[in-house]
Amino acid sequence: MADYGIKDCVWTDKKRTIFGLPISFTRYFLTPTKFISRVGLFNVTEEEIDLYKVTDKKINLPFWQRIFGCGTVTIFSRDTDEPQKPVVSIKNPREFSELLDQYVAEHRDRYGIRGRDMVGFTECDCM
Repeated sequence: MADYGIKDCVWTDKKRTIFGLPISFTRYFLTPTKFISRVGLFNVTEEEIDLYKVTDKKINLPFWQRIFGCGTVTIFSRDTDEPQKPVVSIKNPREFSELLDQYVAEHRDRYGIRGRDMVGFTECDCM
């Protein structure tokens, strides 16, 4: 893959516009530990989500995106800056979703984090 200043990149794509063409200044990167979105040409803004903070995802396949093999994946996380991160109009959204699942599970296993740890599990004094 091309070097965009992102080390160990396992997946990258651009936001697709009309006719599914990657004519955009929004680029997405997936590394084994983070999801990164980069927006801009001259003034660049990057947002990162640590994969162990990802709680869920949703795939949206609108008609016009589906015609060109694109879709939108929304990542839900426990990130304070951006709890919902839409990955807009990317090629092969199901493949990206499966790859994201793989790295999220691997990262959670590494840190011993489970779903109940992510949703604010509290112990009750029921007994």
